[in-house]
Parts: sequence; structure tokens; C-alpha cells
Amino acid sequence: MNLGIAGRAALVLAASKGLGRASAHALAAEGVRVMIASRDGARLEQTAREIRVATGADVRAAVVDVTDAAQSKQAFDATVEAFGAVDILVNNAGGPPFGPFESFSEEQWQRALEMNLLSTVRFSRMALAGMKERRWGRIINIVSLGTKSVLPGSVLSTAARLGVIGSAKLLADEVAGFGITVNNVAPGIILTDRVRQTSLKQRLDRGMDERAGLEDIAQSIPARRVGQPEELGALVAFLASSHAAYITGSTVAVDGGAIRSIY
Repeated sequence: MNLGIAGRAALVLAASKGLGRASAHALAAEGVRVMIASRDGARLEQTAREIRVATGADVRAAVVDVTDAAQSKQAFDATVEAFGAVDILVNNAGGPPFGPFESFSEEQWQRALEMNLLSTVRFSRMALAGMKERRWGRIINIVSLGTKSVLPGSVLSTAARLGVIGSAKLLADEVAGFGITVNNVAPGIILTDRVRQTSLKQRLDRGMDERAGLEDIAQSIPARRVGQPEELGALVAFLASSHAAYITGSTVAVDGGAIRSIY
């Protein structure tokens, strides 16, 4: 399927690896010009080279800590300077630590809100003026399945990302008339470094090998397997496409059927 976005320009955050990288790769494969951004400059440049080689697309890199307002503006401005616009914005950031509610300090709460909520607000605000002027835009926020179902220990992530979902729903209503859509993607258990360091590590620590650990994790997933980053990237590319122009204000799970609620 031709997604109709060749030649568009995208900024994808936290894209040196994992879900951000997969999203950037999927967009680049559709002919989108992509700026990938993250804190790890060396890894970021390597990822940009690899995506360029694999897709033939114009893929560039900008180092940014999304909790830093000045760096965030520099990364956004670098994208506009390189491509002339930001048509597609993929908001993404690493997850905060897991633990009980009372184990976190006020500073940790502030850090989580800066990383997962305020970074999304900040980049979205920067992107909106140009999107409104061109009367076309896509804002896609990568959140967490913890926003749809209780995930023990995820209080920092859940609180911040529910804020993302709430603000995105209201923003979607405000900008729909400008041809701008705002959607959220909620990944379930997908094989990223975060899953390797949490769910999988717990099983390795109990003596399982990786295959057995992944099979054990999959027992709670109707699809009976752990997801791959590319499967989420494909959804991001579709939501960015011309075919998804009537989808806005939605939160779409990529979870192999793990969420059991009707709504």
C-alpha cells in the first residue's frame, strides 16, 4: 500500500533504538525525510546511517535531551532547517523507573513528568504553527499499555502518560479542522531493551534462558508471542499516512490482544 507520505518531513524522538528507531525506519521506507533524535549521539549517527542504507531515504540525526527546553528547540529548529517543515511528529521518550507509589521522591515525579508529559507538550506546541499553516499534520505519541490496564509498579509512567492521552484528546478536537490528527500508540510487551531489562531479566534471574523466558512472558498474551518493534513502527507509519486522515483522538494498543477490556 502506498501511504501517500513520500516527501513529507518527520521528527522522531528517542529514535536511536527500540520503538523510536522502528518508527523512523517505517517512515523512511515510505519515502519520508526523517530527523531522528536522542541523547546518545554515537548510537544515533549509527542508526541514521543504517536506516539510510536500508531505505535510501534522507535520514539525519540531532542530539537532544527531551527534558531540556533549549535542546528541544534546537532539535526542532534543526529539522525545519534541514527539511523545511515538520509534517509528522513522533513523540517518544524512555520510561521512568518501576516501583511502589511511596518509593518515589518528588524529584523523581518531576523527572517523569518532564520526560513523558511535558516533552510531548513542548514538541507538539512547536509543531502546531507550521502544521496549521500547511493545513496538514500528524502528531503521534508513543505511550504505554499501562494507560489501558494496571501494570504493577508503573505509577510514574502511568500518571505521566495518562496526561499525554488526555491532552492529546483535547488537542485532537481543537486542530482537526486544520487537517491535523493527534493519536497515541500504546505498546504492550514488545522486545525492546526495556522489556529485556524488566520482564525478561526477572525470568533470566530465575534460571530461564532467553527463549524460555520469552515463552513464559507470552503465556499471558493471546497471540502467544512477544511483539517486535517493527510491528509498532508499521502502525506509526499508517497513522502518519493519508489513509488515516479520519483517525484522530484515538489510543491504539499494539499488544497481541493482551488488554481484555471491551472498551
